[in-house]
Amino acid sequence: MGKHTSLYNVHAAAGARIVDFGGWDMPVDYGSQLDEHHQVRLDVGMFDVSHMTIVDLHGDRCRDFLRQLLANNVDRLQESGKALYTCMLNEDGGVIDDLIVYFMGHDWFRVVVNASTRDKDMAWITEHAKIFGIDVRERDDLAMIAVQGPKARERVHEALGSAPEDLKDMAPFYAHAVDDFFIARTGYTGEDGYEIMLPADQAAAFWNKLVALGVKPCGLGARDTLRLEAGMNLYGSDMDEHVTPLESALGWTVAWDPDDRNFIGRSRLEEQRKLKPSHKLVGVILEDKGVLRDHLKVFVDGLEAGEITSGSFSPTLGKAIGFARVPREADKNCTVEVRGKQLSARIVKPPFVRNGKPCL
Repeated sequence: MGKHTSLYNVHAAAGARIVDFGGWDMPVDYGSQLDEHHQVRLDVGMFDVSHMTIVDLHGDRCRDFLRQLLANNVDRLQESGKALYTCMLNEDGGVIDDLIVYFMGHDWFRVVVNASTRDKDMAWITEHAKIFGIDVRERDDLAMIAVQGPKARERVHEALGSAPEDLKDMAPFYAHAVDDFFIARTGYTGEDGYEIMLPADQAAAFWNKLVALGVKPCGLGARDTLRLEAGMNLYGSDMDEHVTPLESALGWTVAWDPDDRNFIGRSRLEEQRKLKPSHKLVGVILEDKGVLRDHLKVFVDGLEAGEITSGSFSPTLGKAIGFARVPREADKNCTVEVRGKQLSARIVKPPFVRNGKPCL
């Protein structure tokens, strides 16, 4: 039996199909992954993401520490509540994890890392924090609920009763504290909405309040197809410690300026940047009938060239889509081997869906 979030009993009572996810027993769907996907695209749905690891960093040298730890530059965070997406790299430039960091004050930053990488992330962060005198605190007393979709913010405001103007006017990639709730306008679906961090002992009551307002519970199956359509990488599939951000369509998350910011992995990335990576991560749309799955072989000009890193059926497009890591010269057309057959596919630049509509 895996670990349980504070909402596990709520999921079980609702008849959710539970699966193992990174050592956690999590709902994959509540009956129809397809319906849940469309629910988020067209209206509003919510996900229990309490398996994610919330870490608070305290200390006068927090900014100095994160300037070294992260590939993106936290000096971009000057307003309280501002968030930044970034990768945390090893010395070889490989991706230890991707995460979001929130600036709350000169001596307080919050980071949210992936569930499956919790142990190695905490060890890496703690090790490098020592020299800066940073207090690293894992917030296992908090739960996390993602409410996503065109009507997500409206429903959350209703559930809060009287949302403050700071929340109503909050821009994307900002967070705001409302009593014991930490509400961030972020997400992993390509839709607007909030990721809400709140005391674990209040999570079930708030979840049920949202249900009463018409917010549909959704499982991690729909979350995966939503993020894939939105062109968002999945750690462990589309990138890991053996590939760099430059090989994972994440070059935009690396801040090269200023030149003297010596973040971990920088020297390796600079070498790769100069020589140009041999491979790149691209989007793939299957033109023939079939389903793309992880690790299927990709062929370019008749030669095996790479593999699908993430693949699924796109409910919005009605076609199979995926990410593939292929040689940097690959362009326009390829084939994917599905059950021994070469199926035609098109190489594209993600995202596949934006603001709920196809964009390719």
